[in-house]
Amino acid sequence: MPPSPASSLFDPMSRREMLRRCGAGFGTLGLAALLGDVSARAAGTVDPLAPRAPHFKPRAKYVIQILANGGPAQMDTFDPKPLLTKYHGQRLPIHLETERPTSTALGSPFSFARYGQSGLEVSELFGSLAAAHADDLCVIRSMYTDTPIHENSLRLMNCGASIMTRPSIGSWITYGLGTENQNLPGFVVLVPKGMPVAGADNWQSSFLPGSYQGTYIETQDKTAAQLIEHLHNPSLTGGAQRSQLDLAAALNRKHLASRHDPALEARIHSFETAFRMQTAATDAFDCDREPEHIRTLYGNTPQARQMLIARRLVERGVRFVQVWHGTLQPWDSHENIEKGHRRLAAESCQGITALLTDLKQRGLLGETLVIWGGEFGRTPTVELSQGEKVGPTAGRDHNHYGFSMWMAGGGVKGGMVHGATDDFGFKATENRVHVHDLHATVLHLLGLDHERLTYKHSGRDFRLTDVHGNVVRQLLA
Repeated sequence: MPPSPASSLFDPMSRREMLRRCGAGFGTLGLAALLGDVSARAAGTVDPLAPRAPHFKPRAKYVIQILANGGPAQMDTFDPKPLLTKYHGQRLPIHLETERPTSTALGSPFSFARYGQSGLEVSELFGSLAAAHADDLCVIRSMYTDTPIHENSLRLMNCGASIMTRPSIGSWITYGLGTENQNLPGFVVLVPKGMPVAGADNWQSSFLPGSYQGTYIETQDKTAAQLIEHLHNPSLTGGAQRSQLDLAAALNRKHLASRHDPALEARIHSFETAFRMQTAATDAFDCDREPEHIRTLYGNTPQARQMLIARRLVERGVRFVQVWHGTLQPWDSHENIEKGHRRLAAESCQGITALLTDLKQRGLLGETLVIWGGEFGRTPTVELSQGEKVGPTAGRDHNHYGFSMWMAGGGVKGGMVHGATDDFGFKATENRVHVHDLHATVLHLLGLDHERLTYKHSGRDFRLTDVHGNVVRQLLA
C-alpha cells in the first residue's frame, strides 16, 4: 500500500509512514554508539566535529599556523646571503621580474650567527628564538609560490587555490579529523584587530559544511567577554537557555528531516557549540588564569596573548589554530626594511619563543606542529620607488620565486635546513618546495593522505592540493 500523502511535516503519521521516513536512520544510531564520544544528531547523523580516525598513524595531532602576513624577507631572517652584501648597491647578474620594478642589490642590514648544536644560521632579528630553539627548527629555504600578489598568494597558502573560492587548510583538517573538544570550535583564527588581506577567504569552509569554517577572534582585548561578543546572555539563566535551545533544535531537526541542507546542519551545530562555549571559552581565553611566570615568559602584548591563547587552545583539544601578525599586511616592507622588520620581529619574537618553550616543557611540542612564514618573500634588489641607489629607507618588493618558512615539533626534523635559493636569494634552486607540497606534508604529519582527503562538489572530487603536491619526506623525523 502506498504511503498516505502528508501535506505538512507536522501532520499525524501512521506507524508505517513513520517507519518509512525514519527507518533509513536507524543504522546510523548504532554507528553513533560504536563511535563512542559523539553526539547523534538529526535523523541519526553524527556531530560533524566528532573526532575521526586518520588514514594512518599520525605524527602530530594539532597545528598552530603563525602567519607573518605581508611577506618577510628571507635574506633578512632565515637565509643568509653574504654575496648579496658584496654586491650591495650594484647590479646583480640575475634579475627576475616582480610586481614592481627593482634595481640594485640591497644587502641585509642584519647580522647572522650560528645557533645550537646544529649550527643553524639565523638573523639577529630572531636571535632569541634561535638561541632557545635552533635545534627544534626545520627551516625550508626553498619555498616558492605562483604569484607576487598578496590576495592570491594568501589564498593559495591558506586554501590551496589563488583565485577560486576553496576551503582553507584548517577547514580541511577539521573535516578530516574533527576535534577533541566539543565545547570549543575545531578551527580558531586569532587576529589582533581587523582583517588581513583577503579577509575571511583565508579561513572559509567554502563548499565544505559551515561547521568547519574558522572562528574569528580579535585578541587586542584581554578578557574573554571582550574577546568574544555575546558570550553571556544577560536575560536568561543557563537552564532557560538550555530549554530554549532544545526547542529550537527540535523544530530545526523536523525541518531538516525533509531536506538535505548543509547550511542548516551547520547552523544547528553552531547554536549548540555557542551555548557550550559560554563556559569553555571563558576558561580557554582567560590568560589571567596562567601563573605569573608563564605570562612573563610570553610578555604583555597582543602578539604574546595570541601565542598564549594558541597554546591554551591546543591544550584543550582544538585541532587548528591560525595566528595572524596583524591587520592587512604588516610585513610588507616596501620601504625602510631595516626599521620595519626590526619592529615586527620585536613584536613577535618573544611570544613565538615562549610558545615553543611552553609547548616543549608541557610535552605538547611533539604532537603540535608549529608553522611560521608569510605568503611569499622579498627581492634581494631595492624597489625603484626608492630611487636607483640604495638609501637608508630602502625596501624590497614582493618575491614569489623563493622564500623561507620554518616548522617545529609535530614530527619534523629539528635543527635542519632544507633546500636553497640562488646566491642572492632571488629564486629557489635546490629541493624546491611549492605551497602544494607544504600542504601535502602538513596533512601527512597529521595522518592524512592528501590524495584521499576529498569532498565531492559540483560533480567532482576536490582536495586541498587539487591535482598537485608531494610529501617532502626529507622533513620528517
